[in-house]
Amino acid sequence: MPRIRSRLWRPNTHTCIAIASVSATVDPHLMWHVTRGRRVAVSSFQSIIRRGFATSTTTMTHDAKVDESSRIKVGQLDVPPRVLLGPGPSNAHPRVLQALSMRQIGHLDPKFIDIMSENQQLLRYAFQTKNKVTIPVSGTGSAAMEACFANLVEPGDTVLVFTAGYFALRMIDMAERYGGKVAKVVKPWGSAFTLDEIRAGLEQYSPKIVGIVHADTSTGVLQPMEGVGELVHKHNALLILDTVTSLGGIPLFIDQWDVDAAYSGSQKCLSCPPGIAPVTLNDRAMQKVNNRKSKVANWYLDLTMVGKYWGSERTYHHTAPINMNYALREALRLVSEEGLEARWKRHADNAKLFAARLKDIGLECFIPEATRLSTLISVTVPNGIDAKAACKYCLDTFNVEIGGGLGELAGKIFRVGLMGFNSRRENIELCCAALKAALDEQRK
Repeated sequence: MPRIRSRLWRPNTHTCIAIASVSATVDPHLMWHVTRGRRVAVSSFQSIIRRGFATSTTTMTHDAKVDESSRIKVGQLDVPPRVLLGPGPSNAHPRVLQALSMRQIGHLDPKFIDIMSENQQLLRYAFQTKNKVTIPVSGTGSAAMEACFANLVEPGDTVLVFTAGYFALRMIDMAERYGGKVAKVVKPWGSAFTLDEIRAGLEQYSPKIVGIVHADTSTGVLQPMEGVGELVHKHNALLILDTVTSLGGIPLFIDQWDVDAAYSGSQKCLSCPPGIAPVTLNDRAMQKVNNRKSKVANWYLDLTMVGKYWGSERTYHHTAPINMNYALREALRLVSEEGLEARWKRHADNAKLFAARLKDIGLECFIPEATRLSTLISVTVPNGIDAKAACKYCLDTFNVEIGGGLGELAGKIFRVGLMGFNSRRENIELCCAALKAALDEQRK
């Protein structure tokens, strides 16, 4: 019996596959055996395999007609070589892109299970936590945010959100959608909160959940967290922390800061494409999740089920983004290789260099140094400058993406991301050259 060489389909060596609808000239049963360690098949199937695919002679009959009006012909995909120095995403590291392109395996394959476990442990290092429930959810950072609020907020819970930027507003929206009674402590955009202000809010509202943004992408503010978790716990509340622009870029200590739940994204300081998002919840948080009076009102992000997929049971819940897990693993491997202290110092040093270069071209940082992020730096737009036009000039002329202001700060600031792989001196020089040229163009 001749052996078939096919690179298209290689079933398990013990598999017997029945062909339900085949050409009359083809044996209706394709048998795969083990013969001296090689796979063999019936010879009647050989010519079809060599053509590339097993084609059926069955004629499809139906009354409906295909509408061809929406059919278009597109060429091979090509994208410009952008340097992504906006608020995110950042450029993925070449090693991450290489990992992303590796061959697929199944989402319950033993090797993939090993990759899942490795990702969990790598995330624990990045978050500085020992939390058992430390996983990447399938989705972007907003999905990770929703996972925290969907699981921890029950109808009627008072949720206190400290609001001084756009992403606190998103916290409010999500909490309300899940039935929470939202209370707010509001300061001008670009502000950070003191311990006294946080204490006053806790005493006034007696919340069950507290939401704080650690690194605010909309403003460039770093919220100091020392003592906040302890204070929240003294008032019998749980702390949810937004770390989307801090994980892997600035000091972050989930366990030492007594943070109950935190979420992040893959596409910023981890220099991984968007599409997978880390979350971590401690035992206090999971106790609330497991003792809910009602089901989590989001099947896809229900951690009582998703947690079993990532836990010891490895129970199927949904098909994980396999290749994105490869990419995340490589991104986190890069974090581990560099070491957190060295990585944080690199971001801090480059942020200081950027601030100095801005002064050289007549620009200044929007946020005071004491509460300024080193991963996302907001730059004051000079009087008479059209920020949107300047950003467009940088993109069109230099292939450099720079973000404009968001919400209340639209038109007032540029947002420059120096995150992960992009936090490099050559990018600082390129960004400043692009900004200077954009300003000079408008001042002609």
